[in-house]
Amino acid sequence: MTGRRTTVVTGVLGIVAAGLVGPVATPLAAPAHAEVRECTEGVTRFVPQPPPALERLGARTAWSLSRGRGVVVAVVDSGVAATNVHFPKGSVLPGRSFVGGAATTDENGHGTAIAGIIAARDIGERSGVVGVAPAATILPVKITGGESGGDEEQQRSANLAPAITWAVGAGADVINLSLSTTADRPDVRAAVRGAVRAGVVVVASAGNREQAADARDGVRYPAGYPGVIGVAATNAADVVTENSIRGPQVDLVAPGDNVVTTNRAWGDCVFSQDQQSSSYATAYVSGAAALLRERLPRASAAVLAHRLEATASRGSRTVRNDTSGWGVVQPYEAMTTVLDDTVAGPVAPGGVARPTPPPEVRAVDLTPAPDPREPDRGAVLWLLLGVGAAVLALGMARMLRLDRSA
Repeated sequence: MTGRRTTVVTGVLGIVAAGLVGPVATPLAAPAHAEVRECTEGVTRFVPQPPPALERLGARTAWSLSRGRGVVVAVVDSGVAATNVHFPKGSVLPGRSFVGGAATTDENGHGTAIAGIIAARDIGERSGVVGVAPAATILPVKITGGESGGDEEQQRSANLAPAITWAVGAGADVINLSLSTTADRPDVRAAVRGAVRAGVVVVASAGNREQAADARDGVRYPAGYPGVIGVAATNAADVVTENSIRGPQVDLVAPGDNVVTTNRAWGDCVFSQDQQSSSYATAYVSGAAALLRERLPRASAAVLAHRLEATASRGSRTVRNDTSGWGVVQPYEAMTTVLDDTVAGPVAPGGVARPTPPPEVRAVDLTPAPDPREPDRGAVLWLLLGVGAAVLALGMARMLRLDRSA
């Protein structure tokens, strides 16, 4: 975020620009009574409000079972500014930079924001920022920016596969990939396959329309590779907006706006108030995966992914779609739900898809059935006609007698 600033309004929070696939939004006008401050490079600011997403995901309830302790989350991104006060000593590993310089520096700011969503430490009343998995350890893997300069897109493409492979070898339990492309690269596919086989949970952005060179809906990678959890972004009402790319790569959704998180070396800021970004949604799911990994240390990556998807909040328990996948991630439910064959949703690893029985088709006989009381009705009808005729005859006979008498 070099040379950029964004507005933070106390009470009504502004936004900041985010790198890789995070949207760059226009700051909102502040109300007259609000104190306006700016998240400016070199100036440390803190946001006292906690991240709204933590409540929406039930994170504090999940912390009663897990805080991500002992779990290593690789952030393959622009580096992580380890000097931020939310990252005390030991919370961010040295990592590796594929573009020169240290992985614990961040010229862009995107990687630091992602790391804060996942594992920022609570620093008390002056700041509301805390990560979804506040005891997890961040492993920064820097694939863009740094000392080498050059085109960022080319850097990401060239460095992504070796970065994933290196993160697996360095002991990552979860790999966060807040990036997406339409390019299906064999080297990245192979690196992802190796990570999943090694038991690493790989989480990737399903794509943002505003940043995409091709804004059409469709599969995005690495989210589209087998074993990867693809994530789209929701607004405050848990609705996936038009800014998220639709496609078969969408497995889960998570909050993607009003993201209160770490701002490089300078405290806090609020990202994506005007738009929803799958970058940040991806980080929330990675944090949830870290909680689950501590809770189930020996489970496979496929089992953890299935738990996150099967327990997600959605309208129909049996159906996924290309907009919101299996629904909004729910960390506590993922750790506590007993999953068996009676639970509707995605097929469990090694399971068989439930057959959908064909609708039963039966011929309907529309031939009118005989009325068993028809003879009775006929007799009554003739009786009524007879009585009527007799009454009529009596009436006419009386009239004739009266005429003769007159």
